[in-house]
Amino acid sequence: MSTLLILGHDDVVRLLPMGDCIDVMERALSGLARGELHNPLRSVVRPPGVQTLLGLMPAYRGGAAPLYALKSVCIAPGNPARGLDSHQGTVTLFDGETGQVRALLDGSAITAIRTAAVSAVATRALARPGARVLAILGAGVQAAGHLAALRALRDWDEIRVWAREPERARAFAAGAGGGAGAAEAGAGAGAGAGAGGSWVSVALSAQAAVAGADVICTTTSAREPVLQRDWLAAGVHINAVGSSIPTTRELDSATVAAASLFVDRRESTENEAGDYLFPLREGAIGPGHIRAELGDVLVGAAAGRSSDDELTVFKSLGLAIEDLAAAEHVYRRARETGSGVEVPF
Repeated sequence: MSTLLILGHDDVVRLLPMGDCIDVMERALSGLARGELHNPLRSVVRPPGVQTLLGLMPAYRGGAAPLYALKSVCIAPGNPARGLDSHQGTVTLFDGETGQVRALLDGSAITAIRTAAVSAVATRALARPGARVLAILGAGVQAAGHLAALRALRDWDEIRVWAREPERARAFAAGAGGGAGAAEAGAGAGAGAGAGGSWVSVALSAQAAVAGADVICTTTSAREPVLQRDWLAAGVHINAVGSSIPTTRELDSATVAAASLFVDRRESTENEAGDYLFPLREGAIGPGHIRAELGDVLVGAAAGRSSDDELTVFKSLGLAIEDLAAAEHVYRRARETGSGVEVPF
């Protein structure tokens, strides 16, 4: 009889530290660019008359120990008001030869960590080497993950956060090591230093948060743009993360049109990304606007940033091969450490 290893939220967090996950994601995206992994488009179930949806994200990796993965994730937009992650689900690992189910992992934790880790990979590949000021729009699960990921990448002279609900931004900054106050214009107010020597301050507006920023991460649940081209300094790099469906976006069309656009997967962007589809429908960009997939930049098949003044955008939708790679890493570490609960299956 085979067994199934069950790994919960705390197991995933402990066995998938951000620094490790950044390296795991870089290898996974590089492997995708080399054709070593298979990543079909996700399937989405949207029942009429409800706000929730169910996404099914399969992936396959060949080689000496082939592996299938399937993430089943419910998106519940009302969850943050309940104190819950909007992403709820599981990642299942299957033996690629026999099809036997090997592990069931908490999908919310994997999603939070690997999404932010991919943004760190993109920042390392595309941002200016001297980037020192970070702005995060949003104050939820992905904002926290991105703070951890970008801090793992480098020290920052200044970190600013903005959210539509100021009290959430203040709580986020206080929990991250910054002060509880908010500040006018571009400067935040912080009474404490954050980890790695970086201060986290609160801005009263999105425009104030991004003024003069070198790297911006948009991690909101906004349906309409929260970022405008006129606010951006020359040479900024943007990780656009919050929108993953065709009907919502965080960036205005002018920003996308002015940017060198890099994506996790071209096919996914052309079918799923509102940040790309809105400006395409409006005629602000053409079908060839995508510069390259991030994996192609990592393996040297495509060029990244070309100048210090270039505006770069990485549009992140999240890929099933990222879930596969993260889950496999956790599964391997769990076997090495005796973690999780093993049950007959």
